[in-house]
Amino acid sequence: MSNNHMEEVMAKAEVLIEALPYITRFNRKVIVVKYGGSAMVDENLKKQVIQDVTLLKLVGFKPIIVHGGGKEISRWVEKAGMEPEFVNGLRKTDAPTMEVAEMVLNRVNKSLVQMVQSLGVNAIGISGKDGGLLHVEKKYSDGQDIGFVGEITDVNPQILYDLLEKDFLPIVCPIGMDDNFETYNINADDAACAIAEAMGAEKLAFLCIRIRRILPH
Repeated sequence: MSNNHMEEVMAKAEVLIEALPYITRFNRKVIVVKYGGSAMVDENLKKQVIQDVTLLKLVGFKPIIVHGGGKEISRWVEKAGMEPEFVNGLRKTDAPTMEVAEMVLNRVNKSLVQMVQSLGVNAIGISGKDGGLLHVEKKYSDGQDIGFVGEITDVNPQILYDLLEKDFLPIVCPIGMDDNFETYNINADDAACAIAEAMGAEKLAFLCIRIRRILPH
């Protein structure tokens, strides 16, 4: 064995030894990962992120991905010839924009499922509408109507428990319904926080360009 190869093997061994206490601590623990921002635009970075989250699953963690898609939504809204409107810095989501947003988020969701599956881990993409996961009410900005933007009022995590129990990696897109079964867009950060709390998650990680912050439960 060459010296270079031996050094490479030793370096990998050191990383595994250093990681072992964390692997032991978080084995079988729920980890919620909010994934969005620039980390979703760069394809190489996207692959690295998905590889890292998949690795968590393979070493015994129970990760749940909650993803955004704001940049992609903006691109498709522009392609559709619609003029974005903002109220107090928040995008106003009218009915046509909501239709585009749901289409784009579902598209992003299935692309992430495909990437995880390609790495040998079973994943299922779901919306907050599935199984009544995310229940919302209409959100206002300083009393002003911002359209179909939802504020989470309740989380029903049973579908996530069932998927984790069956050894799937759930990937959630932040869409929810209100009492009248109307569809609403949800801020992905808010969705991740609500899901982490409802699941009693051990960790909540926010991934944008890199891990921005990790909050203990």
